[in-house]
Amino acid sequence: MPRSFEGSRLVVASHNDGKVREISALLKPFAVDVVSAKELSLPEPEETGSTFAENAGLKARLAAERAGFPALADDSGLSVDALGGAPGLYSARWAGPERDFAAAMAKVEAELWKAAATGPIARRARFICALALSWPDRHTEVFVGEVAGSLVWPTRGQRGFGYDPMFVADGYDETFGEMDPDVKHRISHRAHAFVQLIEACFTSRN
Repeated sequence: MPRSFEGSRLVVASHNDGKVREISALLKPFAVDVVSAKELSLPEPEETGSTFAENAGLKARLAAERAGFPALADDSGLSVDALGGAPGLYSARWAGPERDFAAAMAKVEAELWKAAATGPIARRARFICALALSWPDRHTEVFVGEVAGSLVWPTRGQRGFGYDPMFVADGYDETFGEMDPDVKHRISHRAHAFVQLIEACFTSRN
C-alpha cells in the first residue's frame, strides 16, 4: 500500500524554475509549503538511471536525505517516434549547460529533417513524466504519466518551458507554449502522473 504524505513541507528536487512553478501550482490545493532544491542549495545528482522513473527516484532520495523532509522529483522528457525515442532521457542535455531550449528545439527540428519526417504523422511525439516522492528513510513512490501529440515548426508561444512551444497534444490546436497554464495542468504528462500521486499519497488530506 502506498505511503501517505502527512507532512506540511516538501522540497521539489529540481533546479528548473519552470518545473518548480508547475509542481507548486499543482500542489497548491493541498496547503503544502513547497521549497525548491535550488533554494536549499542542494546538489543536482548525476542522472545515471536507464528510465525516467529511475532518474526521478534517485533525485528524490538524494534531496530527501539532504533536506531531512520529503522530496518530490520529476524526470521528464520528449520522446520523438521518428528519432527512435530521442531526445528522451537526454532532453535536458540537448539544451546544453545553459539550458538553451530554443537551441534544443532547433536540434530536434534539424534531426527530423534529416530523418525526412516532415508530415504530421511522421512528427508524432510523446511527453513522458515520472514523479517520485521520497522520504528521508529512502522509501519512494513513483508514478509515470504520458501525453501524446505531434511537433510543429516554427515554434509557437511563450508560455510553458522546455519543448512546450513545439508540442501540440492530440485533440488540441495550441502548443503547450500557447496554452493557458490551467488547461495544460489538466492534460499534460505531468498532470497524468500527478493524478496518480495524489490518489495514492495525498487523498487523506482532502
